[in-house]
Amino acid sequence: MASLTPSDDKQVQLVSQETPYQGYFRLDRFELRHSLHAGGWTPILVRELFERGNTAVVLPYDPQRDTVVLVEQFRIGAYAAGLSPWLSEAVAGIIETGEAAEDVVRRESMEEANCPLQDLVTIGRFVMSPGASSETCSMFCGRIDSAGVGGIHGVVEEGEDIKATVQPADYAIKQVLSGEIVSAYAVILLLWLAAKREELRTRWA
Repeated sequence: MASLTPSDDKQVQLVSQETPYQGYFRLDRFELRHSLHAGGWTPILVRELFERGNTAVVLPYDPQRDTVVLVEQFRIGAYAAGLSPWLSEAVAGIIETGEAAEDVVRRESMEEANCPLQDLVTIGRFVMSPGASSETCSMFCGRIDSAGVGGIHGVVEEGEDIKATVQPADYAIKQVLSGEIVSAYAVILLLWLAAKREELRTRWA
């Protein structure tokens, strides 16, 4: 997980940093100043940062059958927001120290869906909630053979109860456009697929 240190940055001056909470995730508290668009500097500001590490996410896609694999599991954040806590999501995992993002999605695709990835296309690296978290997310689309994929998976000792389903790509994209799929990871990946699907099917023919 990232940590900041005072530097001679000409646009940001870090005054102090402390960690009020450290558990599975971490909460950091900063005092800092930054330059203003019109010139000059802000007063000293206090900003709190939720530090959860970086993630890697993949949308498993079968170009022959034109299907995607989505997973569903309980999410405390959705529950607290008043939404259904069982979300249709893309396969995802936290990048551990020394791990490559590509290795994470290959591992998680097996753990969450028992679905080996045959090839990967890199989509990009994105900041998810930059006003409150340092998390970046590396996103991929992975070529799969969806025959026989599905069922309930996950690492039992980690409390995972994950249902994997195969869906027609058109149906999953329509669920995004209708607002039925609300997980940002899945929304971004499925809209990317909507724009790139024919190109991808040609590439993976």
